[in-house]
Amino acid sequence: MIIYQLLPRLLTNRTQTNKPNGTLAENGCGKFNDITTPILNQIKKLGTTHVWFTGVLRHATCTDYSAYGIPRQHPDVVKGQAGSPYAICDYYDVDPDLAVNVEHRIAEWLKLIQRTHRAGMKVVMDFVPNHVARQYKSVAQPLLTRDFGQDDNTQMHFSPQNNFYYCVNQPLRLNFMAEGKQQYEEMPAKATGNDHFDNAPGRNDWYETVKLNYGIDYCDAGGRSTHFDPMPDTWRKMTDILCFWAAQGADAFRCDMAEMVPPEFWAYATKEVKQLYPHVEFIGEVYNPSLYRTYIESGFDYLYDKVGMYDCLRDVICQRRPAADITRQWQATDGINNHMLYFLENHDEQRIASPFFCGDAQRAIPALLVSALLMPNPVMIYAGQEYGEPAADAEGFSGLDGRTTIFDYWNVPTLYRAFSARSQLTKAERELAHQYTLILNIAATEKAAAEGQFFDLMYVNPKSADFDPQRHYAFLRKKDEELLIVVANFSDAEETVGVRIPAHAFDFLGIAEQDVKAVNLLHKGAQKIQLQRDGVVPMKLQPHSGAIYKIELKMEENDYLLNEHNKEEFPPAHTAEHLLNQLMVRMFGCERSRNAHIERKKSKISYILDHKPDRKEEREIERRMNELIEADMPVTYEFVTRDQIPADVKLDRLPEDASETIRLVRIGDFDVCPCIGKHVRSTAQIGKFVLLGTNWDEEKRTFRIRFKIV
Repeated sequence: MIIYQLLPRLLTNRTQTNKPNGTLAENGCGKFNDITTPILNQIKKLGTTHVWFTGVLRHATCTDYSAYGIPRQHPDVVKGQAGSPYAICDYYDVDPDLAVNVEHRIAEWLKLIQRTHRAGMKVVMDFVPNHVARQYKSVAQPLLTRDFGQDDNTQMHFSPQNNFYYCVNQPLRLNFMAEGKQQYEEMPAKATGNDHFDNAPGRNDWYETVKLNYGIDYCDAGGRSTHFDPMPDTWRKMTDILCFWAAQGADAFRCDMAEMVPPEFWAYATKEVKQLYPHVEFIGEVYNPSLYRTYIESGFDYLYDKVGMYDCLRDVICQRRPAADITRQWQATDGINNHMLYFLENHDEQRIASPFFCGDAQRAIPALLVSALLMPNPVMIYAGQEYGEPAADAEGFSGLDGRTTIFDYWNVPTLYRAFSARSQLTKAERELAHQYTLILNIAATEKAAAEGQFFDLMYVNPKSADFDPQRHYAFLRKKDEELLIVVANFSDAEETVGVRIPAHAFDFLGIAEQDVKAVNLLHKGAQKIQLQRDGVVPMKLQPHSGAIYKIELKMEENDYLLNEHNKEEFPPAHTAEHLLNQLMVRMFGCERSRNAHIERKKSKISYILDHKPDRKEEREIERRMNELIEADMPVTYEFVTRDQIPADVKLDRLPEDASETIRLVRIGDFDVCPCIGKHVRSTAQIGKFVLLGTNWDEEKRTFRIRFKIV
């Protein structure tokens, strides 16, 4: 499970004004409709399985939409011009900023859900259960639904059937504002979202939000007392909201500040939702490790591992902790590791490439290796992370703090280049994105990484001339007869290391001593190694990188001696042939070509079709080919035995004497095909596809394409 977090507001905003504290009219805003199928395919090729669309629910904003029947929010209780995505105004509505046609905003969101599903990914929505905006008012809730606070007794500080907590007979006071500047009035004051129960929240409180009441009296004489029978009104209302969005196509909910809501509610709500929608997953933001098991038992599928693994990896990257400390973190969650969500960035944390973190996105690549490959649990990427977004702007409300704003209308330069003007990406950005794509696709597609057993090698690799646990981290993953040796190098220097594999690993994982060929999935190339009990595997590691050695344990022939041929391919045209084959399969439902002459100057290739393509279809072939090329998909190789061939890969065109070891060529997630020829490393290196002409043989139903690569 690889989650890609993005804010639609920022991802596709093409207005480059970037005025600090600028309005929507000045700075612009991305739209649901801007997240097109090509953009979703670009996200998918990273290895993504789930997209977390952050900031979709309608929240408090300074932009006036009262002309559309949407209540205006008072600027005193809105953070930034765009407002916090976590100050929800209507759980049943979506942010009008994100719609081209405000009146059709929900329809535009549902179409984006559909596009995401068609692209082969699941949709994660925010669920903000702990607090709402000060001026919460639903205009989109279903008929007969009672609004939050509508039936509250405001003369009671606490009642199990109230939705809010009240400071009886006391007005809200925002004392951090200059005297006489507060214009917003609230009487009686409601308790503030971060468990601030008096009427005067401070500037650093979540003063724009109101705490929701789940049946806990936080201020009774004996401390916190619970009142869950009869069921609090808030429980029913919030569960209905979850079911509403699950019915609209949401596949998962990222639950904000889940630990501030009692586990008893989660046990009820997750059970209710999953009875109706068994596929729906729950991801919880829980920061207290002592509560992890409690919330997992209450129905959460995954929890943030912020205080443990994130904090550790950040310190290792910044050389404040030894790499060996990673072992302590997974041990602390032993037994629930598969439920922990690893990440290096999200909207709350500082960007890796910012000077507030480490100032260089490349330094985090070894940490990505660890977070993506250590366990079968999920990993999350924040949009722009894969391109090294430095968060170098003081956008407005939050100032220059190393984070990408969630409060302001803004054009994020790295996201603009990545999703709106790819030709402007720098070489460093392309190279970093290529590394992310490679590592995350290995995590998603290699059986040993996706579902294999784990074995930590650090206890048998103390500090020595061959290994430095301060800067090196090593572990094994194994599934069936596939073994991965993963070593991360957090050092600034190229290192030659020797990694010891203990006898216990051979017993635990069921490995036999043998001589094998180890293919480095990260930097290509292969080497023969001896797998021996308590033996040492030598390897060379690039700075701020690592190695992923894949070993097929049952292969008798380890030289990968593939069938030789006399063709000398022109790699750009040969790679284009793969793309064209898959494109024709998808466009016309035909088979891959059995008659192709691929040359440097001009190529010819034939397909058996059920009709003669018209001029429009021919132009579409050329357009889509160049779109695929510009997507800059990685071209990677994988060596497998015949019994490991994916179900959708046909071997009927291999020669009879083809070797038992097959090389599969993958082009991102678009195509996979057995091939022993030469290829470019990524599709952008192909150049431009030019369709020179076509011929149609009516009798044979053969469509002949002539093309060249410029």
